Amino acid sequence: MSRICEITGKKLLRGNNVSHSNRKTKRVFTPNLHVKKFYLEEEDRWVTLKVSASAIRTISKNGLKAAMEEAAKKGYLINY
Repeated sequence: MSRICEITGKKLLRGNNVSHSNRKTKRVFTPNLHVKKFYLEEEDRWVTLKVSASAIRTISKNGLKAAMEEAAKKGYLINY
């Protein structure tokens, strides 16, 4: 599976490690992803999502249904 948040769309970023002597080597910045189950009350079912820590806060603030609808509208969540 790819390392992409299904709510916010966060994914891998590429950059450089920079040493004290200013040498640069390639590195990858990975998002803080978790596989988590959420209960969707409107449809009376459990939903498993791969979400970042910031997406968990977004779901807590706005609600699961609203967050999933926004993600589907932006194209991050495919199976909804």
